[in-house]
Amino acid sequence: MSHTRDVFRRLAMLGLALCALIAGGTVAYSLVEHRNVWDGLVWTVDTVATTGSIQAPQDAAGEAVKLVLTFLGVGTLFYALVSLTELVVTGELGTLLSERRARRMTERLRDHYIVCGFGRVGRQVASDLRAAGAPYVVIDEDPKNREAAYAPGVRFITARPSDDEALRDAGIARARAIVACVDSDAENIFIALTARELRPDIAIVARASREDNESKLRRAGADRVVTPDAIGGHRLALALLRPAVHDLFNEIFSFGIEVAVDVGQIMIEPSSPFAGQTVAGCDLRRMRNVSILAVREPGGEFTLNPDAERVVQAGETLIVIGPAQAVYELEAMYSGD
Repeated sequence: MSHTRDVFRRLAMLGLALCALIAGGTVAYSLVEHRNVWDGLVWTVDTVATTGSIQAPQDAAGEAVKLVLTFLGVGTLFYALVSLTELVVTGELGTLLSERRARRMTERLRDHYIVCGFGRVGRQVASDLRAAGAPYVVIDEDPKNREAAYAPGVRFITARPSDDEALRDAGIARARAIVACVDSDAENIFIALTARELRPDIAIVARASREDNESKLRRAGADRVVTPDAIGGHRLALALLRPAVHDLFNEIFSFGIEVAVDVGQIMIEPSSPFAGQTVAGCDLRRMRNVSILAVREPGGEFTLNPDAERVVQAGETLIVIGPAQAVYELEAMYSGD
């Protein structure tokens, strides 16, 4: 993004210089040749463009103005030609046009995700979002990651993820959630602070390299904190102690491949047909071959393996497991946060 600003700044300065040259020449010609402003402008443009279609000044003052305008005009136009050629040859023009298209695309996004950081963790997050069909925008400081992040419909913003302008450019005002997964816990804290300030109600998920930084990230505004190393350690232990459970988890959480089973969530809105129904009355097993694993209450408490006669209330969330396609269809019909 900074590189794009530099290119536009250079083109803007070039345009300003050309305008200043024409304005100065117009005034100079008008004064020394005792002509009106229009004649001065026409004479200046003819001189700067080196067309020579107008008779040259006859006095020394006019010739001096013409000499200066010719020298500066040729230099400015030559620099403009070199700059435009450089834009085309180096591919910067294509990059600028692509960036403009991507910016317009971002402006149309709603309920998308913002991935801050495109290291190993960020790439996995992006891969899973893409597999789930969820729209997202990537922010990363390293321009070398742009190619790795490329995917149809995905925008890559080269900037520091905690930068206010970068988050606004990524559409934080319209985003569903943001994930701070930079390698540095300190930077993830800054991302959480900035995002919470710009958008107090946005969902923030943050990565913590160290478990003792989880509380700091929560105080900074993160709603959920994930420690990849700790999770990896638990999964390794699970593979040793309960290999069948480990294999089931692999089946459930394997985005991007054909899976037979998945876990999903259904937010119960007041208008939901499940609101006020018992767990048995929801009849999800018969209709979709989906079972209710747990019910999350509005306060965050979970009721595991709920009783068949338990009444489902509005504001609660059903955690369900079943055939992957059936789970996806239910989430699409009754999507929630």
